[in-house]
Amino acid sequence: MNWLHAVKVFREVAHHGSLSAASRRLGMSPATVSRHISALEHELRATLFHRSSRQMSLTEAGRIYKTLIEPIVSQIEEASLAVEGLQSTPRGTLHVHSRMMVGQQYVVPLLPKFLDLYPEVDVDLTMSNFEIDIVEKGLDLDIRIGRLSDSTLHARKIATSRRVVVASPSFLEKHGDLLHEPADLANVSCLTYRLRMGSIIWRFRRGTEEVEVPVSGRLQSDNGMSLLSAVLDGIGVALMSDWAVRDAIADGRLAPLFVDYSASHSDYENGIYAVFEKREFLPQKTRVFIDFLCSELAYLNQG
Repeated sequence: MNWLHAVKVFREVAHHGSLSAASRRLGMSPATVSRHISALEHELRATLFHRSSRQMSLTEAGRIYKTLIEPIVSQIEEASLAVEGLQSTPRGTLHVHSRMMVGQQYVVPLLPKFLDLYPEVDVDLTMSNFEIDIVEKGLDLDIRIGRLSDSTLHARKIATSRRVVVASPSFLEKHGDLLHEPADLANVSCLTYRLRMGSIIWRFRRGTEEVEVPVSGRLQSDNGMSLLSAVLDGIGVALMSDWAVRDAIADGRLAPLFVDYSASHSDYENGIYAVFEKREFLPQKTRVFIDFLCSELAYLNQG
């Protein structure tokens, strides 16, 4: 039995709680994953998992083994990465998660160029609007919006951005005379983004002045592309990241409102960040992808 390989299989099954999920992550068949687990249990003379038809959960022995083995395997992986870092050619599969809108608008269009530059790197991209545990999911990188709150991770800013209130010319033609200051947004239809129920507050700051405006409207969505389409169609006013609407503003399809204010619905910090696990040696495939995104999206920092 290849002990290190079996332990890595064990970790994947422990993280995902099923043979099928671990097998997809490892590129093995579920039967092969099961054989590795059985061989490790035979070697240890202990049952590591409670098994059912749908999932696998750690036994007490499994929990103890996982806790004690993690730092050892991490040190071995760090040593391997240190050696791999000496190689000039990035290689392997890069597992990336991205928020939907920045992924659709910027990450996906850049992938052909990246894959052409690095022919030995494959990309496994998933997108959602939920915060992902990158360690649990076995991800190399997460593309997020806003400040990092988890001190166990590291973040590198890809692009600085701010939020901007926008409306279409057709909407302003009908309702523009109602919009003189941020507080007036309470009187028009505002398109809102949310993942949780509750009141929606848009915040505005100008110097020492701060204004909080409760807003509502005819459309709410957890998908930024849907809100962009709706605001372009004149359904209402939207508060969006400037990188999401820069092209529409540039060609006149949208107009920015209250430009002398900083605006937000939560945190005024709205940059695009590459988030990854803290480690002494970052894999080459991850490093070059982050460098690539920072270089290709540097124009977003120019306003």
